[in-house]
Amino acid sequence: MSWTEIVIEVPRNHAESLSDALMEAGALSVSVEDADEGTAAEQPLFGEPGMEPEQAAWERSRVVALTETTIDAEALIAEAIGIAGLPLAPDALPFSLRTVEEQDWVRLTQSQFAPIHIGKHIWVVPSWHDAPDPDGLILELDPGLAFGTGSHPTTRLCMEWLEANAPQQNTVLDYGCGSGILALVAKKLGARDVIGVDIDPQAIESARFNSERNDCEIAYFLPDEFHRDNDKQVFDIVVANILSGPLKVLAPMLCARLAADGALVLSGVLATQAEEVIAAYAPFLVLSVWAEREGWVALSGKLVSTT
Repeated sequence: MSWTEIVIEVPRNHAESLSDALMEAGALSVSVEDADEGTAAEQPLFGEPGMEPEQAAWERSRVVALTETTIDAEALIAEAIGIAGLPLAPDALPFSLRTVEEQDWVRLTQSQFAPIHIGKHIWVVPSWHDAPDPDGLILELDPGLAFGTGSHPTTRLCMEWLEANAPQQNTVLDYGCGSGILALVAKKLGARDVIGVDIDPQAIESARFNSERNDCEIAYFLPDEFHRDNDKQVFDIVVANILSGPLKVLAPMLCARLAADGALVLSGVLATQAEEVIAAYAPFLVLSVWAEREGWVALSGKLVSTT
């Protein structure tokens, strides 16, 4: 069996409404891409919480509608234009067609995720692969809904910091744990007690599953549960891989969770944002750039004991 993709280039202000209308008109799925992808005009599209782009589209957007092969593309587009109420003639949007052949989609998807080597000895290995180095620190982790597979520079930076500063018999807090990957690394590197916290219940579920799969005893909490059940607990190491905005807001709380001489590790920070994050933590401790990768940085510092 095969399908047909209808590819339409539209201005930014029409992308969202046309996408919704194509679905209503009978498309099986619709995606929006940067029409300038792969060229010098390609534009990144991202934002931090509270600063998301107003439209999930680009100046020159490519709307791709997946349909049955029997579909009348011209009629579908004309109907979608009418549904969206766009001030366009039915034939005003040029389009092209692409054939999508039947494939083993599970195997194709799995083939895109090979084992990832991080630091000196860490391997993140999907369940359908064998570990390239059985003697390494192996994390069995499949791509899923929660952030954290080791592919993103910020995750790598935090994993490399943990490997370079092995938390032997330390207590560790992974705040914003996502898939639990940093908590898993800490536990496998010898941490005594590890706690993961995330605002997303799906992330908590994913992290618990990953911990069971990797035979790691780690406690996971939503923020309210964590602060209620562990009100006074402090940690030798606190790691937070989130984004600069939330990290600045969380500065007093994260620093209050540090034990005397405890280490704080932050990532999810662009190199251009490092100074403002460092300034937000200055009333509590001195942070500095530990390492940089692909425009992202990891910041670290120690809470100096006054006793």
